[in-house]
Amino acid sequence: MNRNNKRNTPIATLIRNYKNKESGKVAESRKEIQWRFKALDWKDQKKILSAFLDAGKMDRHWAYSELLDLWDYSFEGKVKELWELHREQRCKWVVIRHFPLEYIKQHMQDFTEERDYYFACLRLAKEKSYMIEREKLSHTDYLATLYHSGRDFCEKECLDILYKIVHNYCVKGIREYEVNSSRNRFTEDMVCPIHLQDVRLAIYYMEKADCCKPVLEFEEWNDKVKNAMACSKEYNALHVEADMQYEYEQKKLNILRKYAYLELDDKYKEASDPHPDDMLLLIEKYTSTDSYAMNTDMAESFVFDDDELPPF
Repeated sequence: MNRNNKRNTPIATLIRNYKNKESGKVAESRKEIQWRFKALDWKDQKKILSAFLDAGKMDRHWAYSELLDLWDYSFEGKVKELWELHREQRCKWVVIRHFPLEYIKQHMQDFTEERDYYFACLRLAKEKSYMIEREKLSHTDYLATLYHSGRDFCEKECLDILYKIVHNYCVKGIREYEVNSSRNRFTEDMVCPIHLQDVRLAIYYMEKADCCKPVLEFEEWNDKVKNAMACSKEYNALHVEADMQYEYEQKKLNILRKYAYLELDDKYKEASDPHPDDMLLLIEKYTSTDSYAMNTDMAESFVFDDDELPPF
């Protein structure tokens, strides 16, 4: 059968061939079904999703990804059965996003790995009586939860969060901490604390919540760090022509670590912190990842509407 003839095959025939493991046409039917899926009527999409949920792991995973946005409560019983049987991560996302809140509350012990608590908390926190477990959330996830649940922002807490993010970066360095999703401009511009990606995301939520006082105070502190860096012997010794671009950028980022740390109030520092001069040491080349692309799989649509995405 040529490609054009396949395009003319009725969708009901494709579904039937896909479900019939003896047809010899499972693989080609699967491929054609997935290719057409977005343009089909909902009644056909429901039949396809049901068939894929009854299939193997990879096909179930495809169905879970579609169910995130195409949810219908007629699938709740089947998804619950699959979740309690297989405990698959992608199925868990569907459960957290769409199952009744009472089910989420009763099974919170299942939603503690990685960012699962954050996703569950986004739903539960809309009930003002729910006590957010702060220690289970990153700084930016905590602010996101406050914003999306319509809760108040505390100015002092917000300022502490900004400085704690900077402290984390100074201590952990560029191997574990994302600075900016586009580093090509660093050879021209000075990189400052306000360029740290988590700082930018935190500021985004503060400004969305009209909590601007800590942002202004942090920006003033950022200028102090920038001036200290500009006057430093390390910064003035940089020569892009003499250094490899990677080493040049890393040196700039490490200079930021040192001088941001020196400008931090002592209350944000810990006895176990490395010496500021040790923050200047180069490391082996690392691979940059954009942590807020969030694996490209589903998590971004889980949390944000299109007009709420951070401006990165």
